[in-house]
Amino acid sequence: MTKRSGWAGVGVALPVAFALLAPPIPPAAAQTSQPAPPYKAPVISDTGRLPGPRQPIFFRHDVHAGQDRIPCLYCHNTVTISSEPGIPALQTCFGCHQMIGGSTPSDQAEIKKVREAFANRQPPQWIRVHALPGFVRFPHQRHIKVLGTEGCNNCHGDVRAMPQVYQVATLRMGWCINCHVQRNVSRDCTVCHY
Repeated sequence: MTKRSGWAGVGVALPVAFALLAPPIPPAAAQTSQPAPPYKAPVISDTGRLPGPRQPIFFRHDVHAGQDRIPCLYCHNTVTISSEPGIPALQTCFGCHQMIGGSTPSDQAEIKKVREAFANRQPPQWIRVHALPGFVRFPHQRHIKVLGTEGCNNCHGDVRAMPQVYQVATLRMGWCINCHVQRNVSRDCTVCHY
């Protein structure tokens, strides 16, 4: 037999004692503290009616970021250190989709495109959704530092609910300045025009 430390019993007894001493949680409060039901992405049968440009692979942000809750930074991992968020490397997609084949024929067809692109070492030619004029600089890392990783929604909208990403904000100068005014940050011209 081995000798047991008396501290092991304290590790069990303390949480039990705190639970007994804590005031009971009213039923209404218990109901509100429960997590929301998980998001379930809708089935899309007609992609032609979706807003935004049709991409070479129908990548569903509502499935990946919404339903599966994959954080933006998993795929757009350079956004905190680079001025450009970057399109994820095909290896990032293939890392999951070498095992995950899709649950519907349409999902399987799109995942097949990912696998073929990876096998041929030919990344898809994505169509840019959010474009700024060449004389404007938008350093993503600076905005993420101020707004946090949930700040993406300010400019991009809630992509977790978008089957196909589209531009929701004008991204015009007045729109940007309004955001700077609301957050009391610099409005010096050289911040964005350099």
